[in-house]
Amino acid sequence: MNATTTLKKFGLEQAFRYIYRDPEKNMLKIMDWADKFADGEFVSQRKIIREIITNPQHPYYAYVRRLFTDVDPNVTRTLAVNFFINAGLIGWPKEERLRREYNCNIPWAILLDPTSACNLHCTGCWAAEYGNRLNLTYDEIDDIICQGKELGVYLYIYTGGEPLVRRADLIRLCEKHSDCVFLCFTNATLIDESFADEMLRVGNFVPAISLEGFEDATDGRRGNGVYQKVLKALELLQDKKLVYGISSCYTSVNYESITSEAYFDQLIQMGAYFVWYFHYMPVGNDAAPQLMPTPEQRRGTYERIRRYRLEKPLFAMDFQNDAEYVGGCIAGGRRYLHINANGDIDPCVFVHYSDSNIREKSLLEALRSPMMMAYHDRQPFNENMMQPCPMLENPEKLREMVRCTGARSTDLQSPESAEHLCAKCDRYAKEWQPVAEELWAKSPRNRDNT
Repeated sequence: MNATTTLKKFGLEQAFRYIYRDPEKNMLKIMDWADKFADGEFVSQRKIIREIITNPQHPYYAYVRRLFTDVDPNVTRTLAVNFFINAGLIGWPKEERLRREYNCNIPWAILLDPTSACNLHCTGCWAAEYGNRLNLTYDEIDDIICQGKELGVYLYIYTGGEPLVRRADLIRLCEKHSDCVFLCFTNATLIDESFADEMLRVGNFVPAISLEGFEDATDGRRGNGVYQKVLKALELLQDKKLVYGISSCYTSVNYESITSEAYFDQLIQMGAYFVWYFHYMPVGNDAAPQLMPTPEQRRGTYERIRRYRLEKPLFAMDFQNDAEYVGGCIAGGRRYLHINANGDIDPCVFVHYSDSNIREKSLLEALRSPMMMAYHDRQPFNENMMQPCPMLENPEKLREMVRCTGARSTDLQSPESAEHLCAKCDRYAKEWQPVAEELWAKSPRNRDNT
């Protein structure tokens, strides 16, 4: 860490200590200092932040104050330093330099499955295709993180299986890599008071709890009583003053409820700080294509989430429809990649085709492999940012990449050919295209580029 970065890190830590003395008064003073020393940078962002903290009518006015009143100070400081300084000021420039040096994608985040095991048996879970006996060892996960930090990666996201089956190892990794942020997709049923205390102690572990909607929908997919266990976990996390969010997958069946205003308001009442919406993907031989949202349902999700963002104090991300903000598909190492519990390095958490394994190649070698370079050389897969994915909206692109690279299916239970997977998306892609063209024509992001 160079001297300038060290000073910025120290300055951010001191700024937080200053704000905590009197948040109501000192937040505005910090903004005055930021405006003075910003040297003309981040003008629009600073304007938005100032509006948020000075206008009591702004939906995020109370949200920002919650970060200083409802979250443990150590957690707020740790996450802020690790995210803004380490992943931002330190990590991003290093990633950019290495992208140019090696002419390949370098990720900003790494998704990995500590285990394929799970304590639930959810209907239609794509992770189940890996079986329930695979694990990355503690040393293997540690090595992935060490390799990642050499490339500038300070954000790690656990998927599964149920990652908290390995909760003792995950806390050890938080301790060793205290400069990183760890996000974990979890069903929350294994979160108890002792684990919440460990999360509070390390300060750099954030759960994203899976919900299918209200109680009937969640229990219908995950099992009777799961919803009430989730509520209990959320109450515990709130009592411990921890940061947590929600992960929700919208389908043709649950679309109306899971994107409803009532559901969004309920997440706010639960104390969530963010919600991450995912589009159902027909991954696996046993997937149900009929669960894919219709074009009008996807348009409805796009419109509803954007409206909620402006009106309600909950940070919402829409994984499929937010491609316009990040320049299309972010997989293949462009911004992230996925390592499963067998060590296979997939370009995407939803695209299970690989030519590399972390037990045989270094992370950098895998990023320069034929499959990852196929992503690098073809991104974006569509000039229309409403059609970002090489599987869902451009299935001919995934067919071609798998064919020309010789990548194999990493589904160890029932290997699925790329043709079988993409055939489930052909009709969807054709029907979505006119809606995507209409939305993209209206998008400010599109107009900014013309």
